[in-house]
Amino acid sequence: MKIVAFAGSNHSKSINLQLVKYASTLLTKVEVEVLDLNDYELPLYSQDREQQLGHPQLAKDFLAKIAGSCGIIISFAEHNGSYTVAYKNLFDWCSRIEPKVFQNKPMVLLSTSPGSMGGASVLAAAVSSAPYFDGVVKASLSIPSFYDNFNSEQQQLTHEELNEQLKDTVSHLNHVKST
Repeated sequence: MKIVAFAGSNHSKSINLQLVKYASTLLTKVEVEVLDLNDYELPLYSQDREQQLGHPQLAKDFLAKIAGSCGIIISFAEHNGSYTVAYKNLFDWCSRIEPKVFQNKPMVLLSTSPGSMGGASVLAAAVSSAPYFDGVVKASLSIPSFYDNFNSEQQQLTHEELNEQLKDTVSHLNHVKST
């Protein structure tokens, strides 16, 4: 059984990538493949580009990763209260190939930011929209004040209560069934 995990960010030092990698280590009964959105960089989506290019192989490859998994973990970065362009663009390309992007997979959705809200706005949007794209949200959690609660050197959450909440959140994927 394999879970795919990724951050909704293409920043080379993404705190959401750090969080999703750490969250992945908390899963005990499944294999996790952490994807990097930089490996799926595509031209800015438009209908004109779609007519010119068709469906890019990288979008097909990303969808194949989802199809080959039994669950998904995403940690969303928040840009101006919404998704990053890197995530939204890849999602838009994928949705043109397969409107049910998440393919009925169980999902754990996370977010973090340096601020006290922890990306709560983008997380709320993701939780509410995922079912429209065939995502089965099992749990979600926002981690506020990342730099106060996460040790980047040790790559772990240091706030005990948040760490317990994260363990509980990701545990919803420990018992997923293979596809």
